[in-house]
Amino acid sequence: MNNSANESASEKLNLKTKVAYGAGDLGPAITANILIFYLSPFLTDVAGLNPSLAGQTQLIGKVWDAVNDPMVGVMSDKTRSRLGRRYPWILAGAVPFGFFFFLQWIVPKFSDNAGSQQWGLFWYYTFISIVLGWLYTVVNLPYTAMTPEMTQDYDERTSLNSFRFAFSIGGSILSLILVGLISSRFPNLSDRYVAIGMVCGVLSVLPLFWCVWGTFDRMKAVGLQHPEAEMPVSIPIVQQLKIAFSNGPFLFVVGIYLCSWLSFQLTAAIIPYFVASVMRLNDAWAVPSVVLAVQLTAMLMLPVWNQLSHRIGKRGVYFAGMVLWIIAQGGLFFLQPGQMTLMYTLAVMSGFGVSVAYLIPWSMLPDVIELDELRTGQRREGIFYSFVTFLQKVCLGVAVAVVLQQLGNAGYVPPTDAVPLPVQPESVLLAIRSSIGPVPTVALLIGMVLTYFYPITKDVHTQIRLQLHERKRAQGE
Repeated sequence: MNNSANESASEKLNLKTKVAYGAGDLGPAITANILIFYLSPFLTDVAGLNPSLAGQTQLIGKVWDAVNDPMVGVMSDKTRSRLGRRYPWILAGAVPFGFFFFLQWIVPKFSDNAGSQQWGLFWYYTFISIVLGWLYTVVNLPYTAMTPEMTQDYDERTSLNSFRFAFSIGGSILSLILVGLISSRFPNLSDRYVAIGMVCGVLSVLPLFWCVWGTFDRMKAVGLQHPEAEMPVSIPIVQQLKIAFSNGPFLFVVGIYLCSWLSFQLTAAIIPYFVASVMRLNDAWAVPSVVLAVQLTAMLMLPVWNQLSHRIGKRGVYFAGMVLWIIAQGGLFFLQPGQMTLMYTLAVMSGFGVSVAYLIPWSMLPDVIELDELRTGQRREGIFYSFVTFLQKVCLGVAVAVVLQQLGNAGYVPPTDAVPLPVQPESVLLAIRSSIGPVPTVALLIGMVLTYFYPITKDVHTQIRLQLHERKRAQGE
């Protein structure tokens, strides 16, 4: 009884460690948020790429980014150094990550010929996208894989993730405020994006070093190499893939994550076009203010959902958040120019659901990893986390490419200095509305069905932990 109590107490993390861990998601959140909301309009409206090529360059980058995820995951699982498995990757990738984010917002000149310029830009942004995506994986995937290593307590992991996503949402909010401030000072779009790239590139690097410094004592205490794993990760990668995808609860978590984040990121990619073309708003703060309403609500709701999850469980919290989100997405489809109050009300409602999408799927994943450990005798955090991000990035790349292709096919008219807010054809407006309404709603409904059948409850997880504890104790005798 006392041993069990001592073990439970040892899994509790102090505030300094939780804050430092959360800070590790600040830099990636700043860059990811800006890329999600502003890369597509930057490519089409500033760099001058036609929507089809703008979608294709992002698709190629996301697919390659997804391919390198399992490789980095496996290599970080196998890394052995005096700094452990995860820290060498974060430290090595931090500065190059910020530098290539800056390069994403440069518009190089290749040729006076329009066709040659288009293809020169296409290959430039494709190369930058590939390298930047790889560097994002290098710093972020080992970081996320630290979650189950830092604590094995069911509720403490949810708390740890709430700190992580508070910083993640905070980084998103900070990025939007910075974009608004920079946009006010730089009326020229090209100069504006260069300034955004420079400022946010620097800010994306510093919190990564804070994370390493602030969590090192805890990771050292639990074992940097994590010798509690009964065996090293030595199974060939093809067999690891088979084992991972034979884990039924893992497939549920993947589906839940993809459905919620596909809805969020698809909406995020189309919202600048929605605000400008559907709502007819051209103010520098128009897009940031809408997204801030979503992200501020999401951040404020994180501790609320965290507490509710202790009472009604992760499943109940997910259902509550998704219902509000679905209502909001449906409302956006029917929104008309001039309905400003309703637009911000729907943005706040979306924030309730986005907060759940941040918290619940990621707090489910460590439970699935422990089920795999119980079955196989190995801990493979990197490979499981990489599979989730692999599928998410492929789906996002395809979704953005399809949306931009539809805009191009529908006859999207890019803004110019003379006409900063052109009137779009009805076919373009319908494509924008469909991308912000029906498509995300269907994905959210599928996610709710998967959550209903998700098999690892709190009681099931307790049994998994007890069995792991008994096996380790037996092996130690």
